[in-house]
This record gives sequence, C-alpha cells and structure tokens, in this order.
Amino acid sequence: MKKTILLLIVVSLVAPMLFAAGQSEAADTNVIKLGVLAPLTGTNAEYGKGFEVGMQMAVDKINAAGGANGKTLELVVRDSKGDQKESSDLARQFADDMSIYAILGDFTSGCSMANAPIVDAAGLVQLSPTASNPNYAGMSPYTFSIMGRQDSEAPFFARYIIQKYLGLNKVGVIYINSDWGASSYSNFKAEADRIGLNIVSAVNYVQDEKDFSSLITKLRAANPEVVLILDQGAVPQIINQIRGTGWNVQLATLGPGTSEQLINLTGKNAEGLVLSTPFFFDEADADLMAWRKEFVSKAGFEPTIHPVCAYDTVYLIKAAIEASGSGEITRQTIRDNLAKVSITGVSGPLKFNEPGDLTREYMICAVENGKYVVKEGFDYAKQ
Repeated sequence: MKKTILLLIVVSLVAPMLFAAGQSEAADTNVIKLGVLAPLTGTNAEYGKGFEVGMQMAVDKINAAGGANGKTLELVVRDSKGDQKESSDLARQFADDMSIYAILGDFTSGCSMANAPIVDAAGLVQLSPTASNPNYAGMSPYTFSIMGRQDSEAPFFARYIIQKYLGLNKVGVIYINSDWGASSYSNFKAEADRIGLNIVSAVNYVQDEKDFSSLITKLRAANPEVVLILDQGAVPQIINQIRGTGWNVQLATLGPGTSEQLINLTGKNAEGLVLSTPFFFDEADADLMAWRKEFVSKAGFEPTIHPVCAYDTVYLIKAAIEASGSGEITRQTIRDNLAKVSITGVSGPLKFNEPGDLTREYMICAVENGKYVVKEGFDYAKQ
C-alpha cells in the first residue's frame, strides 16, 4: 500500500513537469535560432558590436512583421574575441546544438575559415557578413559570405586607387599577418606586378600588435610615395604612429571601410586618408538615413558597411526559410535555398556565385575635414 501511495505521489509530481516540457518543445518549433559569432571584445570589438546591433535590428523588424514563414527568429550571440580557436570552439558548440539552424559570422576570414570543416561536418550554414578571402566560400557547400572577395578589391586598389586616382607608383605596404591580410597583400601584389606598380617595401605584424615603430622605420627608409595599410582593427594605431614620427606620407587603407571610430581615434592624423568601399551612406536616400539613425541610437557609433552586411545576412536567412514554403525547415533546406535566393539588401543586390560568395563594385572615399567623402563612384573602373 505504501509503495502504491509513493508511486502516485511521484507520478503526480512528474506529470506536470513532463507536460510543461512537452509544451516547451512545442513552443520551440515556432522559434528558429541563429548562432552569431562576433568579436565583441578585443581589437575588432567595434565590428563585433556592429554585427550584434545590425543583426538584432533585422530580427526585430522581421519578427514584428510576422517572422519568417510565421517562425520567430532568435539570435544566440557568442564572443569569438577574433580568435580562431575560440571561434572554432563556439562553432562546434553551435554545431552540436540542434536548435541552431545556421551560424552568422564570424568577422574575420581566418576565424570563418577555421570553422569551415566544423560546419561542413555538421551540415550547418556559416554565413559571414565580412569574410573576403577568396578561398573561404569554396571550402564547403555550407560556407557563404557577402562582403565581396579580395581578389576583386585588392586589385581595384592597386590599379584604380593608387595608380589611376592618386597617380603614384612607389608603394609601401604594412599588413596584418592573417589569412585575410596575406590574401589581401598577395592579390594586391599580383595586380601591382601586372600594371608595373612598384612595391618598395612590405612589412607585416601579428594580431594585437601595439608597437609598429620598427616597421614604420623600415617603410620610411624605402621612401614610398604612399603607404597602404591592410587591416581593420589596428589601422588607427598605425596612422597615429606614422604621423607621430612627423612623416607626412600619403596614407591609404583597405579593410576598415568608412569607420567612424577610425576618425575618432586619429583626429587630424587621418586627413587625406584614401580608401575603398563597396557601400556608402547616401544622404539623399531617406530610407538609408533612417537605417543609419536607428543603428546609431542603438550602437552609439556610426555604422560602416560591416553592420549593414550583418543586417543583410539575417534577411538572406529569412529568404531561405521562406523558400521552403509549407515544407519542413531544416539546416539542409536553409543551405539549399540560400544558395539560390536573390534579394536586394541595404548593402545592394545579393545573389551568390557558385562558391557561395558574391562580386561587388567599389568606390573611392577620402577623409576631408574630419568626414568621409566620395571621390569617385562605382563607375570609376569603367571610365
């Protein structure tokens, strides 16, 4: 009798728990979780924060309009710190968590490439807003990127910015020794060799380097007409240290885009800086200005193309989900649909090439009176 009473007590306690669990599982079928990898701390924290804010803006807007195929999107954000091992550990956690339908990120090509074997084995999409190493997207059917490729932008920089626009020939290059930096430099050098541009000195450094004095001394000794900086996070420090030596050489950079933080950290040292970008906030575009205003209100700083691309990646996933129609939504259907979708995002037309990336055009901007201004538009390469 006592055993019977005890069993009834146990059943009465467990049954509500099982019922609640069942309800929770049922509720989860209406939620599609997207893992986010971004450097929220470290050298590239500006870009990681931009990822987080830009993606959440997209999720909020999509959910407010009824979701994707009626499903609510949810971000699960993790700090990769810009470190390849950290990023891969987090990617593996996402891969093992079957509630994660796709990964958005990481920021750097190096981190994204390190994760490629993991997402490939898991059959899990990794859609990077910014990885531009031309080898990345082709590493797996599950690896995608929308920034454009360095085998397009770096040659554009050599031919159309340094040679045609600036009219200079002797170039000094300082670049981060990462997958992205090495790819940027090798593609720049290949085009420079083709067009007769003279690289008088090329030096590199590792992630989180702080003191660039010896590299600057080596560059200066080669007497270049322009110094090209290939990096995202360390560009302000390099500019300040170059100007701190009294060297007034022409400066150019490929990587940070029109980063407001760069101007804030360099002040007058950035005057005359020339750069490439596949996107610029046109003040005549009311919708674009509204997007920018909302981003600034939430992030506390001006956006570059990076958070814009982050925003667009969420809409690409939305399009991939909706392409399933009334069918089942799985990791595989998201991958298969993503490869075929075509949308116009805030950053422009988005349709993937065969490897899983896309081709962009570039404009030329410069810093004048503490602001970015467009010097040449997208048609400059066609003139």
